[in-house]
Amino acid sequence: MIEIAMLEDDVELADVLTQYLKQFNINVTNYEEPFMALSSLKLKKYDLIILDLTLPGMDGLDVCKAIVKDFDIPIIISSARSDIADKVTALQLGADDYLPKPYDPRELEVRIKTILRRFNHSNNKDLEEKNKTFVLDEEKKEIRKNTKYVKLTAAEFEVLSLLIKRENFVISREDIFDNSDLLNQDYESSGSLAVIINRIRHKIEDNPKEPKYLQTIRGMGYKFIQ
Repeated sequence: MIEIAMLEDDVELADVLTQYLKQFNINVTNYEEPFMALSSLKLKKYDLIILDLTLPGMDGLDVCKAIVKDFDIPIIISSARSDIADKVTALQLGADDYLPKPYDPRELEVRIKTILRRFNHSNNKDLEEKNKTFVLDEEKKEIRKNTKYVKLTAAEFEVLSLLIKRENFVISREDIFDNSDLLNQDYESSGSLAVIINRIRHKIEDNPKEPKYLQTIRGMGYKFIQ
């Protein structure tokens, strides 16, 4: 069951949306008063917030700012305020979507599920990276081991990044050369690839003679495991 906190002072609209979303396994708890809603977020975990901007006692944009500051939870703005400045401000503050009233409840249901898929995928990816010993940042051309930068030459980075991207798969020597801009067949014939692999092991392994991460698969190539 998806748990939604809604901040909506239009009780009739809130009831319509609550009943409609229930058929899609979405449970909505509505709060007419923003301070009560903010207090409830500290006591119960919600998957997403639907936030009206016109609320009693506190402007919706201030509510949005408070939620983003203290909670990691996606927000859909649901508002009759048509000023483009409100929409821009809400998105700049950290809201994930802006749905102007009136709208079809079917659109709200689709947007909820789309945002949650994206949000959960992002969280799972972050958690996966946190649990890994090695993290590749292709944009920065960096590889980190337990958050510490590994100093590599250009050729070493190219080889290790390919192996990390194909983690748990055997990569043949031919594949490494085919996917390299720096290495050529002279490296293969001279045995220099083995030298590069050996240098990488000295930089990433606790015991280079008994490699844990960068393994040689005899007669096949190399495999990166973490």
